[in-house]
Amino acid sequence: MNIDEIRDLVQTDLDGLDRTIIQRLSSDVFLINQVAQYIISAGGKRLRPLLVVCAARACGYEGSDHVNAAAIIEFIHTATLLHDDVVDGSDLRRGQDTANAVFGNEASVLVGDFLYSRAFQMLNDIGDRRVLKVVADASNMIAEGEVLQLMNCGDPDTTEERYLEVIKRKTAMLFEAGTRIAAIVSGQPQDVEEALADYGQKLGIAFQLVDDALDYSSSADEMGKNVGDDLAEGKPTLPLIRAMEKAGAADRELIRDAIRNGGIDQLNRITEIITSTGALDYTAERAQQAADIAIDVLDGIPESDYKQALIALADFSVQRRS
Repeated sequence: MNIDEIRDLVQTDLDGLDRTIIQRLSSDVFLINQVAQYIISAGGKRLRPLLVVCAARACGYEGSDHVNAAAIIEFIHTATLLHDDVVDGSDLRRGQDTANAVFGNEASVLVGDFLYSRAFQMLNDIGDRRVLKVVADASNMIAEGEVLQLMNCGDPDTTEERYLEVIKRKTAMLFEAGTRIAAIVSGQPQDVEEALADYGQKLGIAFQLVDDALDYSSSADEMGKNVGDDLAEGKPTLPLIRAMEKAGAADRELIRDAIRNGGIDQLNRITEIITSTGALDYTAERAQQAADIAIDVLDGIPESDYKQALIALADFSVQRRS
């Protein structure tokens, strides 16, 4: 099952998601509408809301709260993108200028705040205190992950363990929250809820590991963002961490200096080091391990096309090229 077939399977839910997003983005403040529509219309994989609706359907859910939950997760994700691009000084995302490059940092931050607050307004529509707690806890954890990543920036002594802690909080937490909420609104027992939450977390880890590898193995056209952004920002991601472990002294010092100072002056040489030391293969292996665990924990979920979609999404997370 490929990504298009998965979307076809839940097309009715995705149509409802689109309607919900358009309706709930509406504001009588023109600039909010303008910025929010700009970033939403840029497209993207919408993998997180897709996970929510597939997980809920895999649980046999037949209501509509899962569509609201999917929109909430997408709004929070979009808010983090707006804030991230300001913090990172990014000017390209999804193949187009970032919102902060077009509208300015102030507008991007404030519209990100609007999306966060709108998401919490929508939680009231679901009316489940456990769902509210999951989203509140996830939002807090994501903010902590952002700060941890900021602390790691420019630090070439960042360990693989510290790096993984960042991506668990910053990226995987929202995946986990989405699949957990799908179980909650579907009225699933605790063991199913925990299995789906674990699935979401491991898929999120795999997704981010691949994302970080693509920064050194893909093109700007494929990724929709500038090549070498992580290095330019001094982010010690796993390809760099692994390369430093395996490289000789001179190459290791070259990478350490690039992390300390940021910039992509030595990007080509560092990419060669990452490739020659097997750091990309190592990162891909770690991503595959996480995806395999995500698939394994679905054993207790009844067989259905929706379960197969979840398995296919785990495979997609490690096979994608953008």
